[in-house]
Amino acid sequence: MKNLIIVESPTKARTFNKLLHDKDTEVFATMGHIRDLPKKKLGIDYKENFKPTYVILDNKKKIVSELKKLKKNSDTIYLATDPDREGESIAYHVAWVLGFVEENWPEFELRKGDKKIKRIVFHEITKEALENAIKNPTEIRSLLVKAQQARRILDRVVGYELSPLLWKKMGKYWLSAGRVQTVALRLIVEREKEIRSFKKEPYAQIYGVFKKLPQKAKLKSIGGKSVEKKETKKLFVGSYTYTSTTLSPLKAKEIAKKAKLDEYFLKNIVVTQFTRTPFPPLTTSLMQQEAYSKLGFSSRATMRLAQNLYEAGLITYHRTDSFNLSNKFIQAARSYIKKRFTEKYLPKEKFVYKTKSKNAQEAHEAIRPTQLKEIQPSKNITRRHVALYNLIFRRAVASQMKPAQLKNIKLEIESKKFQYLFATSLQKIVFSGFLKLLSPQLLNKDISIPELKQGENIELKDIEVEEKETKPPPRYNDASLIKTLEAEGIGRPSTYAPIITLIQQKRYVEKEERYFIPTILGEKISDYLSESFPDIFNINFTAKMEDGLDNIAQGKENMQNLLTSFYRPFKNELEEKKRDTTKIKVFEETDEKCPKCGAPLVIKFSRFGKFYACSNFPSCKFTKPFIKYVKDVRCPECGGRIVIRYTKKGKKFYGCENYSKCKFSTWKLSEIKKIKK
Repeated sequence: MKNLIIVESPTKARTFNKLLHDKDTEVFATMGHIRDLPKKKLGIDYKENFKPTYVILDNKKKIVSELKKLKKNSDTIYLATDPDREGESIAYHVAWVLGFVEENWPEFELRKGDKKIKRIVFHEITKEALENAIKNPTEIRSLLVKAQQARRILDRVVGYELSPLLWKKMGKYWLSAGRVQTVALRLIVEREKEIRSFKKEPYAQIYGVFKKLPQKAKLKSIGGKSVEKKETKKLFVGSYTYTSTTLSPLKAKEIAKKAKLDEYFLKNIVVTQFTRTPFPPLTTSLMQQEAYSKLGFSSRATMRLAQNLYEAGLITYHRTDSFNLSNKFIQAARSYIKKRFTEKYLPKEKFVYKTKSKNAQEAHEAIRPTQLKEIQPSKNITRRHVALYNLIFRRAVASQMKPAQLKNIKLEIESKKFQYLFATSLQKIVFSGFLKLLSPQLLNKDISIPELKQGENIELKDIEVEEKETKPPPRYNDASLIKTLEAEGIGRPSTYAPIITLIQQKRYVEKEERYFIPTILGEKISDYLSESFPDIFNINFTAKMEDGLDNIAQGKENMQNLLTSFYRPFKNELEEKKRDTTKIKVFEETDEKCPKCGAPLVIKFSRFGKFYACSNFPSCKFTKPFIKYVKDVRCPECGGRIVIRYTKKGKKFYGCENYSKCKFSTWKLSEIKKIKK
């Protein structure tokens, strides 16, 4: 008997072959999707209930031919694609091209009596998991296929119907609009507007440096009246609370002079002990946030590395909203904890975490290692792979360790004459618990607590005045944008990386020191679409559509009803906006003059990035490349100025202005600053 197992990638195929060692089984990789909507046509028949017209992708025709040949020599075919909606869709299209599926839109079914093709589902690529899946095959899960098709149709409708409108409005035929991408862009744009409108106010903070204390104490009140001030502003999404003081820099300096002449005593010592419970294992969203915060990886890089680790059989499936861990892993983790950290780090009972996501359905488990072992860089495993693996490993194991016990000592020091009250808090780890594995660096920073008695005199060494300004809400970075998207129910964890990548590739946003800043182009598009289609690009509406897609996957909602509820209001608004022939000009003003006619130069956008052009166009057609230099940083190799450049895919990097004579380049500006001349 000859078996054929069909997977998506060569890496996955190699792992299968290594684990199964079966001469009668051949593993074949499709290299992703083999069938999709046509590139140059809408491919959706509105009159036939949004019936899609699928075509075999040009670069997959050879693969399809090979699949058909392999089918003839196979007794059983196993569809072993990923367990999420995209994986189910790939399995469905493979079954169709091999002749096992009968389509009758919107339904489909495997041809009756044909047991030659089977679907196998697993969430980790291990020998045991694969053998168990082969022993317990299932059929293609039609609800997941429908949910994927509904998302694909929605995104195609918006992209193909709305993008041409942008082309006409802005005269740029490379722009695109997306159902979820536009809302993500809008979050960044609205935040930038909130930052611009924020009025910075000066204030001062006074700190006391006391002889017996290991750290500075902050002035909290004068004569019992608090000097701290908190303000909350409502934002486009959520709110922003910032803290300042009632002290002006001038007033703070006057107080500092008096404070230096006063005497101080320890008014209060408040000791509290508290428990810090372990963090749950990683989900897709948390993995992307943690990898960005701790490792500096972009969401796109994190997902690529995680895919590699999964296909190599090192971690469980990485697209998941679940906090669940298998009993088998928990038992193995408990043994590992006992052996490595002793029994005192092992709780009596296992920890069970409940996900906050109401739509946790993509996989049965959180992301975890398939085996409790450390890995080292090898031929196909880089240091970046190892760093992400360690993050996943530690988070999964630490989730089953004992909580940490910490002691907080709050000290209040008051002046005898003017009643200046200073306060500080010291924290000490009593029992490290899960921090022993997850944050060992904290154990090294544990400060010593001085012996102090309430009421004793405390000698003042110095008074420091720090002049500050209230800070606007922070710009989004990868982690905070993903956190907001998840909290608002926009997109799903597996879509965050493609969304963030796309808005950068289209030049709608740029990254500056790890934060997203919208370009003029991005702002114009966001403002136009949100004003012209207020319902479609509303956060609540977008979240509702995502819930609808989840309901289709769970059999709670009809696909045609969902598509119709979206398309009717969208079509009406679209037809109305098409009648508006006004143009939107997109450019940035500059102080430079055109060398040909003397008119001001402006910065315009093309699909390849920014460029200078004469404002008298088309009368004057002068253009020149846009070059942005980094201030105060020089090339470490030749001393030339550092230029910001972009790859063809829109990723920013830094290079020498003297290219190609000097080929110095780097992804990180911080690396140049370390070695600048």
